[in-house]
Amino acid sequence: MLSNVLYQTEATATGGRDGYARTRDGSLNIWLGLPRELGGKDVGNNPEQLFAAGYAACFLSAMKTVSALSKGAHPKVPDNARVTAQVGIGPRTEGGYGLAISLSIELPAIEREQAEALVAAAHATCPYSNAVRGNIDVALHVL
Repeated sequence: MLSNVLYQTEATATGGRDGYARTRDGSLNIWLGLPRELGGKDVGNNPEQLFAAGYAACFLSAMKTVSALSKGAHPKVPDNARVTAQVGIGPRTEGGYGLAISLSIELPAIEREQAEALVAAAHATCPYSNAVRGNIDVALHVL
C-alpha cells in the first residue's frame, strides 16, 4: 500500500491486443498488435514490449536513485549503463497466462561485486520489481 501517491498517469486501450492505446495527455499514442508467435501479423507494439521498455527504464532509474542516496555505499551509475529487459509470455501450469522476465544489466567500469550489490539494492526498491515480486521470478544478470 502506498502512503503517498507522488505521480499518477492514465492510459486507455481499445480493441485489446489488436487495438489502440493512448495516454490521457496524448504523449503516447500507439497501435497495438499481436506478435506473429501469438497468431498476429507483427504490426504494432504489444503489452510485453511496453512492459519491457518500462521495466528497463525504471530499473536503471532505481539504480541511479539507490546510488545517489547511498552516501558513497554504492558507486555512481555510469552514463553508459544499460538495462535490457526480456519479457516473455506463455501458459502457466496452473492455468491462464504468465510472464517470464530477465534483466541484463551493464555497468561498465564498476567492479562486479559492487555492481551486484547495486543491482540487488535497486531490485529491492524498483517499483516494477516490487509489483511483480512474489508473482513473477525475475532473473538478474550483471554483465
